[in-house]
Amino acid sequence: MKNLAENNLVRFLSIVRKKDGLYAKFKVCGIREGTTINTSVLLSIDAAGMDPTKSLEEIIEACGKRAAKDCHIEAQFEGLHAL
Repeated sequence: MKNLAENNLVRFLSIVRKKDGLYAKFKVCGIREGTTINTSVLLSIDAAGMDPTKSLEEIIEACGKRAAKDCHIEAQFEGLHAL
């Protein structure tokens, strides 16, 4: 990840359980219009339109794509192969 301009990505960190539901936690890194972005995103699984009974891989993939979309950068979801 030496050159962030070429490596905008969303990295899955964990699934978090809170009182009001399940959340997928991601780290978002990249550059947008000269601004370096390095943040954590906590996304509700319900907000991503996913059912908690789906497989973990499907939940992570859908939430990762939603996190990239919500951060308004052209990032790619790193995928499960990086875990």
